[in-house]
Amino acid sequence: MDGAGRPSRSVRPLGPPADLKMAAKGAVILLREQLLPLVRLLARFQFRKPVVREQNPNRLIAAFERYTPRRVGIAATVVMLLGSVALGVVKGDHLDELVEAFSDTRNAAANAAGFRIASVTLNGRKQLTQDEILAIGGVNGRSSLLFLDAATVRDKLKANPWIADANVLKLYPDRLQIDVTERTAFALWQQDGRLSVIADDGAVLETYVSRRFASLPLVVGKGADSRAKDFIALLDRYPQVRTVTKAAILVGERRWNLRLNDGLDVRLPENDVGNALAMLSKLDKDDHLFSRDIVAIDMRLQDRLTVRLSEDAAKARDDLFKAKDKTDKKKAGAA
Repeated sequence: MDGAGRPSRSVRPLGPPADLKMAAKGAVILLREQLLPLVRLLARFQFRKPVVREQNPNRLIAAFERYTPRRVGIAATVVMLLGSVALGVVKGDHLDELVEAFSDTRNAAANAAGFRIASVTLNGRKQLTQDEILAIGGVNGRSSLLFLDAATVRDKLKANPWIADANVLKLYPDRLQIDVTERTAFALWQQDGRLSVIADDGAVLETYVSRRFASLPLVVGKGADSRAKDFIALLDRYPQVRTVTKAAILVGERRWNLRLNDGLDVRLPENDVGNALAMLSKLDKDDHLFSRDIVAIDMRLQDRLTVRLSEDAAKARDDLFKAKDKTDKKKAGAA
């Protein structure tokens, strides 16, 4: 007993089990304090009352709001914004710039990865230069072999009138091969006062006639472009006529006239043109028909050939007939 009458107990340190128990309680308290904010946040979301929207008095609108999925308004807003941007790009004529910028960006990435076009092999080129062919095909210094569309390049090349056919090969990682078949300038075609260079199939190659094409045969008239090949091939069989022909004129898309170098017009028939040219060649060879003082030869009728004299020749012929008539009259009077 102590002095106050309480039973005395010895003061001894707590044993190891008591220490572990106290440490566990402290750890639990500390962990609970650390996790308390997270628990409170989860409790807010878990026990938050759903927001009840006031029902619209309009039954149609109320049904629409009821069956429409949530956040449709946000999606519709995003779509409207994207549509407005797209409309602005199109209306402002910025679509090509946007596409070109995107193309340049991806080509730059491909070039950095080792797909830059380092060499171009071009076969079949005659009239066009290599730079012209590459420009026509849309191949430039920014193009990469990886994103180059060979079919598109081929279509662009074939759209050029000088190129009849083309083939484009991509040889990875950095080589491009282009094979072209060019058309050949065949004749000059004049219609409505406009002069063009055409190929043998009638395709217009150039609307500007340079000096190098000045010696080509000239065809004139509507439809003469597509029919020039066959007629000039027929005319070449008669060099006596071909060498003095300045132009072949298609009349009414049915028959041909020839304009010779000295201005003489030859009207050919619609049919049997070969026989008419053969006769014309023989008359000039035997009788020097083209050297006579005539301005037109009409061969449209099968059974006859009509020649029209020049004004001077016609006047001289009339004077000769008049003189002959006077002589005949004098002889008749003397008799």
